Amino acid sequence: MRYDRTVHLDTDFTTAVGRVRDALAEQGFGILTEIDVTATLKAKLDHDMEDYVILGACNPSLAHRALDTDRSIGLLLPCNVVVRGDGDHTAVQVLDPNTMVALTELDALRPVAEEATRRLDSALAALAEGASGS
Repeated sequence: MRYDRTVHLDTDFTTAVGRVRDALAEQGFGILTEIDVTATLKAKLDHDMEDYVILGACNPSLAHRALDTDRSIGLLLPCNVVVRGDGDHTAVQVLDPNTMVALTELDALRPVAEEATRRLDSALAALAEGASGS
């Protein structure tokens, strides 16, 4: 089972991170956390790697609905969004929301996962369209 939804952008990393934030905001997601994996691995392990950031995105309405269904679903929230250097491109990856249905086997989460998928796919599509229009 694939657990990611990915687009590749022909833009630099910093620009991509800004565009991802904007695309997610258009779909009602805020960023709760940001982990600069590159800086953390450099500081803690003196390891160099490509640009890599994990954004913890949350749509409060969807999170509320999911938590009302299963309080333990918080283990899978917020939606992680990875922005990382990938050769000459920047990859943007989101966790497929259907993963929470597959992992929990709770059909009651399906409508939340479907709406989250629609919103995240819209954000990814906007990013991809913006990349082709630049």
